[in-house]
Amino acid sequence: MSPHSSTPPPARRHGDRTRAEWVAYADRLLGGAAKWASPGNALITPPGAEGGYGRAVDGLEGFARTFLLAGFRIAGDEGRGLTELIEFYSRGIRTGVDPDAPDRWVRLDEHPQAKVEAASIALMLDLTRPWIWEQFDETTRARVIDYLAPAVGDQTYPRTNWLWFRLVVQTFLRSVGGPWSPDDVAADLALHDSFARADGWMSDGHERSYDHYVGWALHLYPVLWSRMAGAAELAGGRTEHDVVALDRYLQDAIALVGADGSPLIQGRSLIYRFAAAAPFWVGALAEVPSLSPGALRHAADRIVQHFDDHGVPDRAGLLTMGWHGEWRGLAQSYSGPASPYWAAKGLLGIALPADHPVWSAPAEPLPVESGDFVRVVRAAGWAISGTRADGIVRIANHGTDHAAAGDLVGDSPLYARIGYSTATAPLLDDRAWVDPLDQSVALVDADGEATHRAGMELTEVRLDDDGHSPVAVAASTSVAHLVRPDHELPRHGSGLGGEAVPLGRINVQSIVRGPWEVRLVSVDALEDGVSPESLRLRIGGWPVAGDAPVAGVTDHGFAHAAVGGRVSAIHPLRGDASGRIEVRRGASILGATAVVPVLEYPVVPGERIAVLVELGGATVDAATAKPAQLELIDADAESVVDITWPDGRRTASRLSDPRPATTARR
Repeated sequence: MSPHSSTPPPARRHGDRTRAEWVAYADRLLGGAAKWASPGNALITPPGAEGGYGRAVDGLEGFARTFLLAGFRIAGDEGRGLTELIEFYSRGIRTGVDPDAPDRWVRLDEHPQAKVEAASIALMLDLTRPWIWEQFDETTRARVIDYLAPAVGDQTYPRTNWLWFRLVVQTFLRSVGGPWSPDDVAADLALHDSFARADGWMSDGHERSYDHYVGWALHLYPVLWSRMAGAAELAGGRTEHDVVALDRYLQDAIALVGADGSPLIQGRSLIYRFAAAAPFWVGALAEVPSLSPGALRHAADRIVQHFDDHGVPDRAGLLTMGWHGEWRGLAQSYSGPASPYWAAKGLLGIALPADHPVWSAPAEPLPVESGDFVRVVRAAGWAISGTRADGIVRIANHGTDHAAAGDLVGDSPLYARIGYSTATAPLLDDRAWVDPLDQSVALVDADGEATHRAGMELTEVRLDDDGHSPVAVAASTSVAHLVRPDHELPRHGSGLGGEAVPLGRINVQSIVRGPWEVRLVSVDALEDGVSPESLRLRIGGWPVAGDAPVAGVTDHGFAHAAVGGRVSAIHPLRGDASGRIEVRRGASILGATAVVPVLEYPVVPGERIAVLVELGGATVDAATAKPAQLELIDADAESVVDITWPDGRRTASRLSDPRPATTARR
């Protein structure tokens, strides 16, 4: 299916997949990839443009990442009836570690990416030990150990989720009599612990990197590692603590899945697609107490079914670089045609045998399938709202940018936007990296250049619950800065680096409820020499995309757009606004044409602007659309915003202090 097709997906199936159906889906993926194996099976290189690291790395990725899936398959059925699959991957390993084979593997000391893929190989050699490793001759075993050995003492692993690649490899080496370093193990576990944040969340490195890696890497590997041979001796009792953190994280993660199964479209490496299901399977494996096996399986099922419904894999049985269909711009510069097979993590459930309770437990609905809700993620600075009527989950983001506080860099469209959802995708064309538009608040100069917010400081995230109409609140302050980008600098999720030119400071507060966000904005101060008359304040709404968008602007500045059953609207509530519609083609993974409702204001330092930002599944009638109403009240030395929402409900919330909040850690 084309990524820009307007054809609706098949009707949603009733009930979760059986284990047999999960296995059939896995076999479909394995069969599609196996056709592209090298003569010795060591390299699997699907068709497509060469990745940034070259064909040899592409082929190693193809083997290692599909071996994850094959390993789950073999372990779950204890090798029964899988002789051909076992021999295929056994032969590939023998070839890959043979230094004289023409299709041997790139070594760990030849290319850094081999360190990533070696972890998948080591993890699956442990999981399938009776059927593969124990059947190898001594020469092959020695060669495998020699291939993995450069991980020991290697201090060049990035200080991110890569720590688990060194740790997994050394744990396997230790179990088979190979070299290993107790100091490396201790250092890696300490580094992992340094990533811990509030409520079971983790940051992938020292920056505010909150994304799907939290689940499919930083919570996945501790549980799988703890089950490797000899890992219990290295863990020193830490596994119980890791499972407690996983359990708490999953309570938030399950609320971030849309009713249609779409994961939150936020963060890098989205070409891994249904790898987003991995933490739910890990929760079932670890027997977390707060979510039932049926709830965990159902969440994983909805995610995988979402992509199956949208033509994933393609007709050749292959995973392409994209979301629904191929969309190369979604991948990182280094990604190759086999990179998407990290999606195999989302099929971890097939490693659980047919008699595991997860397969017979009654399904429990996702939070958004059960009713409307709001909640917050303190670590990431997210205010979350889910609505049952349209099945959409939305976040207002004030603490995630893939940067460190105070870093004046370009905004990454996948991290630094104010809003993300399960039904919209940020604009991702080249312009989106230099011109923040959708879900942004920016100063725009006389030349049309817009400021960035990366390096913003989270000032508050909280839940206001009066027992009747709770709202989630998040706020941030940022130095609004232009960026003269250096396009030669590498980026793996972060925005563009380059010369930063500060223009002023902007405070933004989001109050979310249902399909709405009341966004309060003030330009507190401008830099010396910067004239407010030379600027305008631009506030962008949700981007919706499809083949035939319908959009418009009323005399009162109400801007709205509808496409594919999704409606985006932005209403001016306070301040002198003018509305318009921005159209971008070829910028969205969800449709050929993306439209963004936009409001613009004159810049008046100290003035508080208010807008209502809306994303829903209902049709907007511009003639009858009813915005929220709000009143600012000074009470007991605190400013309070009293909101009457479009549905008539009324809430009151205090305005956030613009001073930065203290980051909570566990």
